[in-house]
Amino acid sequence: MEPNSTAATAPRDADSAAGPAAERPRPRRTAAEWAGLVFLAAAVLLFGAMVFVLGPLLAIACSACQDGVRGPLRFGTALMVTDSVGVPLTMLGTLVAMFAVRRGAQAAGIGLGVLLLLLLVQLALGQITA
Repeated sequence: MEPNSTAATAPRDADSAAGPAAERPRPRRTAAEWAGLVFLAAAVLLFGAMVFVLGPLLAIACSACQDGVRGPLRFGTALMVTDSVGVPLTMLGTLVAMFAVRRGAQAAGIGLGVLLLLLLVQLALGQITA
């Protein structure tokens, strides 16, 4: 048999076709990993609460306006839907993903990035007046 043929590199049985990850069990998380995930979960909750509360307020704030609030908003409904639906669902999804998958820190980083993106969307929606 030639060394470059596909038969030489093909697995010998169906069990080894799944790869080495299927053969060994997933290791348990250590106490330090759990502590790190709890810290990241607290950071996600804190940042999500700030986006939920301060996002719309910062979006409509205006220092040059007479009453301190920007005029009639063109996308006020979209701003409120983003705040009342998008932010809580993102926080919940991030927290579930952090503890469900092995790479919880990566899920937390993605969730924090999405929350930052939602804050920027809220600020942009608040800047657009009718």
